[in-house]
Amino acid sequence: MKKFLCVVISIVMVLGVCGGFTASAESDYTIVSPYEDVVWSGDNAWGAYRGVLHSHTTWSDADVDLPDMVKEYYSLGYDFLANSDHAVTGVEWNKKPKLVTPYWYQYLLGNKMSVLTDEEYEAITSGTYNNRGYGMTCITGANELNHLTLSKNHVNGYFLPPDVGNGMAGYYTGSNIADPTGYVGENEAGIENALRFVEDNGALSHINHPGDVLDSNAHPEVVTDPETVGFYGNLLLKYKSCLGIEALNEVNSVTRYDRVLWDQLLMHCLPYGKTVIGFSNTDAHSLINCDSSFSVFMMKENTQEEVKKTMQSGAFFCVSKCLPGNDVYEIGPKEDIDVRGKGIPYPMFNSVEVDGHKVSVTVENAKEIQWIANGKVIMKCEAGSDPIVLDLDTIKGSEDFQYIRAEILGEGGICLTQALIIDDGTEPLKFMPEEHKPSFVEKFMMFLRGTKIYNIIVEIIRAAR
Repeated sequence: MKKFLCVVISIVMVLGVCGGFTASAESDYTIVSPYEDVVWSGDNAWGAYRGVLHSHTTWSDADVDLPDMVKEYYSLGYDFLANSDHAVTGVEWNKKPKLVTPYWYQYLLGNKMSVLTDEEYEAITSGTYNNRGYGMTCITGANELNHLTLSKNHVNGYFLPPDVGNGMAGYYTGSNIADPTGYVGENEAGIENALRFVEDNGALSHINHPGDVLDSNAHPEVVTDPETVGFYGNLLLKYKSCLGIEALNEVNSVTRYDRVLWDQLLMHCLPYGKTVIGFSNTDAHSLINCDSSFSVFMMKENTQEEVKKTMQSGAFFCVSKCLPGNDVYEIGPKEDIDVRGKGIPYPMFNSVEVDGHKVSVTVENAKEIQWIANGKVIMKCEAGSDPIVLDLDTIKGSEDFQYIRAEILGEGGICLTQALIIDDGTEPLKFMPEEHKPSFVEKFMMFLRGTKIYNIIVEIIRAAR
């Protein structure tokens, strides 16, 4: 009888195991990585190029003249830079950009508004300036739109045609305007006006520092609020040229929870087949912040065309040397980080590779790694010198993940991968913009929130608080 029972139990166990494998096969998936084409090592290895796509000078509201700002980035070892002054479309650093009327005040303050000499431009872009040995690529056509807004509802346009976007204040009246919200520049309406403007001009964009608009430092819950996620997510779906949002910005003083919003937007947009790319920029208005948040692009060569292609593919990493501790959400450090100007090597991924349901990464200058899926930390571990492997087959509920991404922390800051997408073969949903048109009441509220007087009152309340 004992032998008989052992046989029966063994058969049941085998059937149970086989049944488990069958269920797994039925729900199989592929991990799609933005880094799948990157050559990490060998003679044809791609370069890791450090750059910034969002920075400022005295040609708008910064404290630093363009030549000094460019030379500071150059001295810090950056490989590419896009100057994206407010409502001023960037040109080559030896050419004068458009002087937009509001920024005449810089002259009143005694600030210079100049450009590089032709000789300096040639030396910096070739790498002969101060014998650095490698050049810094000038990315033209960048513009932080919606100038003179109080709500900080900014959008960066990239690769805009020359002179397009100069003086853009958010009051866009393009052919697609069909409601009065198109004529105001603050808050939600201003963001959409800028995105529409960029798309109508055949350029690319991302949404800047959403936490600054949302006041999420004071109200952390707003970044997971369905209304917030729906608003930003539907704009990302509506405008294909909008690649994503800034996940890291400057010292992250008002944007510490933007990475949480990024996760929410990924979950909102991925069912429609759109990946939301996270960007990281210094947004520098002073020299100290040139060493704050930036990106490392994996590219075959350091050219404007490669930068554009990599922005779209997501084959890059986001880095910040400044990040306030996160005391509300699990993601990120608990203690404040600020190592600007200290020369501490920042953490970096040296490879990200996929094998079936496994993701393997190698890192340097890192102490800890967090793996994140569907907005939750699914695993934490120390970051050693050996490859760090995440095997999704060992993670409960992994068949329901929409994406995974990794963050590494070290003495020199934080570094993020882009999202690696879990593709189970499901046909993407079709986004229908007409189903998301605002009601009359919603339009009226958008119009009200878009007025200057409303935003002046809001700013007074914030200042008093």
